[in-house]
Amino acid sequence: MTQKTVTETVETKTGGSAKRWRIPRHVIVFLAPAVIIYTLFMVYPLIDSLRLSLYSDEGLFVGLDNIRELFPGGNLSSSFWNALRNNFVFFAFHFFVQNPVGLLIAVLLTQPGLRGRGVYRTLIFGPTLLSVVIVGFIWQLILSPLWGLVETPLLGKTATALPTLSLMSVWQYIGIPMMFFYATLVGIPEDLLEAARVDGATGWKIFWKITFPLLLPMIGIISIITYIANLNAFDLIYSVQGALAGPEFSTDIMGTLFYRSFFGQQLQIGSTAVGATVATAMFVVILIGVLVYLFGFQRRVTTYEL
Repeated sequence: MTQKTVTETVETKTGGSAKRWRIPRHVIVFLAPAVIIYTLFMVYPLIDSLRLSLYSDEGLFVGLDNIRELFPGGNLSSSFWNALRNNFVFFAFHFFVQNPVGLLIAVLLTQPGLRGRGVYRTLIFGPTLLSVVIVGFIWQLILSPLWGLVETPLLGKTATALPTLSLMSVWQYIGIPMMFFYATLVGIPEDLLEAARVDGATGWKIFWKITFPLLLPMIGIISIITYIANLNAFDLIYSVQGALAGPEFSTDIMGTLFYRSFFGQQLQIGSTAVGATVATAMFVVILIGVLVYLFGFQRRVTTYEL
């Protein structure tokens, strides 16, 4: 063992000999800060939330009693299932509107002979860099019945508030899937597409037979990133509708429910145990989605080396 390496020995009997995997010391030095920060600000809070969900506010161990409050018959049942349903509606808008439109824009930007594509990319990606407070304020002005462009209070009706907020979020973040798809599309060899054109394939057939299969791994990655981000969404709803997520909790999602449960709001008293329980439920829902992606989609997608 050299002085410049830290050796982790994993002995496997292959043909009677032992293999040694050596991790260079500089790799450990570079990874250590990221691992420490991730552990302190991600792993530890998650584990502590799971622990707190098993206790009452007085510190008494109650087991799964807090979790039972989320199911029918519990005090949090109606609020939890309403927030979860709204969260999936919020995700559906991003999945079926944001990602396909982002793919369409990326395909258009990769068309040969297009001028000013750099300007278009910047303009489309620009809203992603804006604060949600600014985005919320701008759209509230645009959608105001008093001085805006519409006469109907879209953010004031229970039937239209959540779709409106979802489309506002789509407008802000559509640049992210667009850039991912664009980077994948420009990486497809032009020779491959040209060979298909020589064989008489139309543009539509080239897209579905060549381009789309090559995009499937990226589509999966963007989909799971969208799922995780939407289940953790909070800022836009809070900045526009407040912690009560009105009107009548029609825009309430898991993030705002967690905020009210943990910190309290108006007549609702904050509770560490209830907040930790909601956070645990959010983690479980996200984990289920990630597992479905890993075992139901990723394993079935063929990745091609270009």
